[in-house]
Amino acid sequence: MKIPTTARLSRWISPLGPMLLAGHDAGLLGVWFDAQKHYPDIAGLPFAPHPSTKEAQSQLAAYFAGEQTRFSMTLDFSSGTVFQQTVWQALLAIPCGVTISYSTLSQQIGKPAAVRAVAAAVGRNPLSIVVPCHRVLGSNGSLTGYAGGLDRKAALLNLEQRKP
Repeated sequence: MKIPTTARLSRWISPLGPMLLAGHDAGLLGVWFDAQKHYPDIAGLPFAPHPSTKEAQSQLAAYFAGEQTRFSMTLDFSSGTVFQQTVWQALLAIPCGVTISYSTLSQQIGKPAAVRAVAAAVGRNPLSIVVPCHRVLGSNGSLTGYAGGLDRKAALLNLEQRKP
């Protein structure tokens, strides 16, 4: 992923490891665990807080503390294709603590035969946790395909299953 030159970066240490956040005036562009698959090219971009990354850090902290189950911030999906953006929007509708299969997600977006393409789009989600791709499982309920690592996917799902 190529991040726009207008973006500003910040780092945040989550309970599951260091994260990179990118934002600009159009909204939050990305949230990645260090060294995850599809990590963006950040060469030449400034590390300087942006209101969108500050807000993301605050809401992520509340999420990990069990105080928040949905994120409410402006997101910028412009790095994705129209198809990817459709998939990422659909991910936002999956409630906290609920999981679905890639097949079900494909059906929900009206592309039942595009399971592999949907899975690829889920894997390219630039907004880890905020856009809850960790809530998508294999057809048999298995943990599959999380760019941040299956251990983190399991930890996020366990976090969401705890009772307040």
